[in-house]
Amino acid sequence: KHCDAHHIHHWADGGDTSIDNGVLLCRHHHRLIHRSGWTVTMVQGVPVFYPPRWLDPLRKPRRNLIHTAA
Repeated sequence: KHCDAHHIHHWADGGDTSIDNGVLLCRHHHRLIHRSGWTVTMVQGVPVFYPPRWLDPLRKPRRNLIHTAA
């Protein structure tokens, strides 16, 4: 109840609703993805986030490593 499902390839553009095309985000970060220019891709089943150019001109990929399995 505390997460939103985000389609990486938006369903309105033909993206399917599947684990390979989705990531769970809190409401704040889900809105941020849609409104601020952040993008997300899946790399070997792990979401990788890219900041907008105004925040990082090189758009270096970022991952949350807090919950990474050992």
